Amino acid sequence: METHEVFNQSPILENINLFEIDKPLQHMLKQAHVDLGASKVSEYGKSMGTRQMIDNGRLANKYTPVFETHNSRGFRTDEVEFHPAYHELMTQGIEHGVHALPWSEHKPGNHLLRMALFYLHGQNEAGTCCPITMTFSCIPAIQKHFPKADEWIPKILSTTYDPSNQPYYEKQGLTIGMAMTEKQGGSDVRANTTEAKPVDQSGAGELYQLTGHKWFCSAPMSDAFLTLAQTDQGISCFLLPRWLPDGSKNNFRVQRLKDKLGNRSNASSEIEFDGAQAWLMGDEGRGVSVILEMVALTRYDCMIGSSALMRRGLTEVLHHIQHRKAFGKLLADQPLMQNVVADLCLESEAALAMTYRTALCLENGTKEEEKLLLRLLTPIGKYWITKRSIPFLGEAMECLGGNGYVESGVLPRLYREAPVNAIWEGSGNVQCLDVMRAIAKSPAALDAFISELESAKGNLSLYDSFIEKLSASLSKLSEGQARHFVEQFAKAAQASALIKSGRNHMAEAYCLSRLTESSTGCMFGNLSEAADSKGIVEEFLF
Repeated sequence: METHEVFNQSPILENINLFEIDKPLQHMLKQAHVDLGASKVSEYGKSMGTRQMIDNGRLANKYTPVFETHNSRGFRTDEVEFHPAYHELMTQGIEHGVHALPWSEHKPGNHLLRMALFYLHGQNEAGTCCPITMTFSCIPAIQKHFPKADEWIPKILSTTYDPSNQPYYEKQGLTIGMAMTEKQGGSDVRANTTEAKPVDQSGAGELYQLTGHKWFCSAPMSDAFLTLAQTDQGISCFLLPRWLPDGSKNNFRVQRLKDKLGNRSNASSEIEFDGAQAWLMGDEGRGVSVILEMVALTRYDCMIGSSALMRRGLTEVLHHIQHRKAFGKLLADQPLMQNVVADLCLESEAALAMTYRTALCLENGTKEEEKLLLRLLTPIGKYWITKRSIPFLGEAMECLGGNGYVESGVLPRLYREAPVNAIWEGSGNVQCLDVMRAIAKSPAALDAFISELESAKGNLSLYDSFIEKLSASLSKLSEGQARHFVEQFAKAAQASALIKSGRNHMAEAYCLSRLTESSTGCMFGNLSEAADSKGIVEEFLF
């Protein structure tokens, strides 16, 4: 029996093109002045916004991975089973080259194109981003340090997703994982106790046997893992396959899956190596520097991933306020809601602008200045953007009221997902210490960063004043104040990126709300009248 009519509810957001409704992303890609394959990005934005793919994201998180130790005949399999929705999302990502595009097609703009694709993928479902980003980030390290790279790289670059559990040489495509963290060490990987003993002494790429544990290993169904172990020369890096060249299973044991707050569709596990065979990558004792070549790129992907979560949350808010009325008028027409949403728009675009600038560093990686800038932009951006996404998504949920808090919608999943990018690949303190270490080891990196900030001066006096004060305070850099300085660096970098994007109204509103002494509000929604909240919101509406 129906007791009432349902009205004044925003319709479910589906069957939308996530790229076509995203004006900042469109603007940044046009800025590049190269053929970025806009049709490919638009096609992917349409795919990720369909009802089917949105539902796949929901299903992949509702029906989480299941770990099976043995098959029906008692043979040890160490296999993780995923819902078909997870495999469909992985198929889409890999078929579109989200895992490897800049390395497989050496065309101008491919780092920017891949950034856009990953940004759209992460707006639908973030758990599949983990194996995709690890596969993407491992490729340069494998190409540089692994003598058997010619055998592995073609299948890593393959656009065929092959989830089968069989030897790597029999598969159509490969994914690669990473296993560094141990119980006693956490981010301090030099405290790792896993041991590696050489099987032979045939030179570079020689085979070792690893014995020990890893407390966190994400995507344990990957075909191989970059991992760290102690040799006589210290911490060394290895490529450990799940299957050995002779077709037998490696002594790689999954102990259990982690029951995590978010990132539910992605299997994260505890593993043990019991004399597991692995190939040395690079020189003994140089493992940290080798694996950091991979970690630097996964940290960059954390920036993209958190920017994507914010944009997806903002999209839900923008959709809702155009349909929901309160106190006699649409939420979109109410000044206080306009202030809050405009502030969210600023934060989202600033995160994307900084991420875009980081992608440009990768795009122009042959230039020394860009390499130096990348060395600081990555940990600064990883620290700031991943942390800002958490309160951002809390505010986005509140904009939808009770509807934003219930599990039938997407926002609770986004909110639970947000902290993982801040924690994994080095938590906040690790990023700040990395910034301090980079400055101490390479003062030229700080010079390149300050030069980047200086190049945006002359457009906004607020910005110019902030940069002058920041430059004058650099003599006070210290470990105890590292978070303060990294936050200042991050806001300056975001303002610089917005100014250079040519979106002057957004840059000015950002500087007014983030860089002045009077911008003391701790919550979103503290924009001044000068920011034109109404105009910002109207520009973002779709």
